Amino acid sequence: MKLRTFIYGLLALAFLGPSYAQDDAMLASMQQRFGLYTERAVQEKMYVHIDRPFYLVGETIWFKAYNLNGSTHKFLDLSKIAYLEVLDSENNAVMQTKFSLVDGRGNGVALIPSTLVSGKYKVRCYTNWMKNFSADNYFETPIAIVNPFVRFDPDRASKEETRYDVQFFPEGGRLVSGIESKVAFRAVGTDGKGIRFKGTILNQQNETVREFEPEINGIGYFTLKPEANNTYKAAITDSQGKRFEYEFPKVEPQGFVMEVKDSTSALVKVTVTARIESDDPVIVYMLAHTRQANAVFGKKGVGKGKAVFLLDKAKLGEGISQITIFNDRLKPVCERLYFKRPTKQLTIDAELGKSFIGREKVAMNISAGAGQAAWSNLSVAVYLDDSIQYQPQQDIHNYLWLTADLRGDVENPAHYFQNVNKDTDRQLDNLMLTHGWRRMKWDKVFGGQLVSFEHLPEYDGHFIHARVLNKADGKPAVNRDAYLASLDVPARLYVDMSDKEGRVKFEVRQFTGPKEITLQTNLGMDTTYRFEVANPFSRQFSTNPVPSFYFDKTLENQLLARSINMQTANAYLPRVYAEKKAVLTDSLPFFGMPDEKYFLDDFTRFPTMEEVLREYVKGILVRRRQKEFHLRMIDKLLPNTYYTTDPLMLLDGIPIFDADKIIEMDPLKVKKIELLSSRYFLGPMTFTGIVSFSTYRGDLGGFELDPKVLVMPYEGVQAQREFYAPRYDGNNANSRIADFRNLLHWAPNVTTGKDGKATVEFYTSDQAGRYQVVIQGIAADGTAGSKTVSFDVKKRPL
Repeated sequence: MKLRTFIYGLLALAFLGPSYAQDDAMLASMQQRFGLYTERAVQEKMYVHIDRPFYLVGETIWFKAYNLNGSTHKFLDLSKIAYLEVLDSENNAVMQTKFSLVDGRGNGVALIPSTLVSGKYKVRCYTNWMKNFSADNYFETPIAIVNPFVRFDPDRASKEETRYDVQFFPEGGRLVSGIESKVAFRAVGTDGKGIRFKGTILNQQNETVREFEPEINGIGYFTLKPEANNTYKAAITDSQGKRFEYEFPKVEPQGFVMEVKDSTSALVKVTVTARIESDDPVIVYMLAHTRQANAVFGKKGVGKGKAVFLLDKAKLGEGISQITIFNDRLKPVCERLYFKRPTKQLTIDAELGKSFIGREKVAMNISAGAGQAAWSNLSVAVYLDDSIQYQPQQDIHNYLWLTADLRGDVENPAHYFQNVNKDTDRQLDNLMLTHGWRRMKWDKVFGGQLVSFEHLPEYDGHFIHARVLNKADGKPAVNRDAYLASLDVPARLYVDMSDKEGRVKFEVRQFTGPKEITLQTNLGMDTTYRFEVANPFSRQFSTNPVPSFYFDKTLENQLLARSINMQTANAYLPRVYAEKKAVLTDSLPFFGMPDEKYFLDDFTRFPTMEEVLREYVKGILVRRRQKEFHLRMIDKLLPNTYYTTDPLMLLDGIPIFDADKIIEMDPLKVKKIELLSSRYFLGPMTFTGIVSFSTYRGDLGGFELDPKVLVMPYEGVQAQREFYAPRYDGNNANSRIADFRNLLHWAPNVTTGKDGKATVEFYTSDQAGRYQVVIQGIAADGTAGSKTVSFDVKKRPL
């Protein structure tokens, strides 16, 4: 270990220059390795604005995703594909979709199937790169879905057995005998919300040594100086008078304890107290960082059992900082979080009238952060605020600064940003003690090797993963060519060679909507292999439970009205929302501009493909050897020279390895033939030319693929859809078609101009009531904010 530490120190000195020559080699090594890790382990932070927190089956979830740099909260143009799922209480996916990200922004829809049962569900969103880290890093938010067509128990939660999750968190992570420590605690019920209770700490003689009760959201703290050779337990009595007992953290005979508190308005005092039986001097190192940035390093000797570090607050970034104490072997011995309040928030205002009638036009003027940033990107939802909306919308500002970086659910995060005073500062610090930072594992940072990642960021397109296996014994097929294609225009072919585990990976671009894909090896050479296609969705799950479901029985009439409105909208409004027509940036096939192109309708038709190729297509020679046909192409770089192997033959983009089957095709079903008359390199493969046949409908024209080809449906990235709502201009306002929309408007991509202003227009429906306008967004400099306003809609006079 000492030799490795010395080597790392030399590497750090070589990279960081002579200014570190007088510094400790271990500190230089820490800085070097931390820098290398954070440079490679870029953190994506996802936030998703969903249009509403409550749905009925048959309704549509509209969503907008913000993919950000975890350190700066600025848009991160790394991943181009994101995955959104809706999970039930057992982490079964009831809805899954993929959607595109452009410059860190994307949006899409998810139709709620009619088969779902009423209950709470969890929406989560992530990228392929985020799968390298804990699922606790994924974006998650709860939603409620009700199926009014199936009888359900609205009061299911109240019939569950009473139980509480009570946890204790010594500051720094450990209790050491003889050292006084702050101990934070958190107690929540089955609904994930904090509870009120009175608690006691009992020693092994069952004597009360400390009493405690929560301050807010089931969270609080007390101090305790544990005695040597003593064990403790906790007992709580809830508001119903029921008593419960829980384990208390074990008291260790030796170890380190830390205390973090503000020393002055500019300094944070970090005190490390040690109880170590050792004749050697005890050295500890400190590393403080803010979301892997603004790193501060320190080294102290533990004199008289204590070491004190003074942290300059100005060197820490805003938000959550992680302060870690390491021993002389760079093993973490203490850790806790510290929060520095952000100074800026995106200010959003919305101006619109207070009252409208049905089918009236609404023009809403939005201003966002004028003078703070050049532009802001916003998403806007306008929906009926009926009494069923019992769950508040998640706020992007609170999520980015608190919820996204903390373990577990943060109850009412807005509270910690409102009415800032000593009480809220203390409560916020208690929150830091009871929720760990979930984005870094120190064994990967200081493990001695550069960290590697299994999942690559999907920077250019979606990755389809598969394995090539031997049919006989199921063992991996090594170094086998694999081909993936689909019936698509223009033709796109993806190839790869299997590794020692039989794995292949295809990066598919512009792969939109449901398709049928084909997977095969070179069937002219390999016929004993099969494919297994991997599920692209993550199979790891966070530790956050889905909250219990409760529905107020008194809202049955409103639920009935909501159900009628949903059915009316599905019956009279377009069921399929308008898809944005994609701009085809490249209409050429994957091999580019062909050297020769033949439209067969321009020639006299021959009855056989052999005659067509011999008579019309100059760049191909048809040869027959041992009763098998072969095609040979002329090398355009060497005139009068033919390749000695078959070219890559494609039919509507699907590789065909048997020239006999091409010859047997009906030429009347072929629209055109294209040739590429030179060697073509694609991934690890080389082809002696390409000949591509295209049918009129792009459907193989009745050609039967080899049964060894795996043909399977595969859902690509969802096509962009535009939110549809009726326009009541002119005489349309008198239309007799019912309009009972609850969601009046959804605008996922509102961008303000240089003056910070934008205008959003929509029409009200026939549904009277109070409507909520929820606006969320981020400015170019990473500041986030939200705004909620409301207005009333009255019935249109007859």
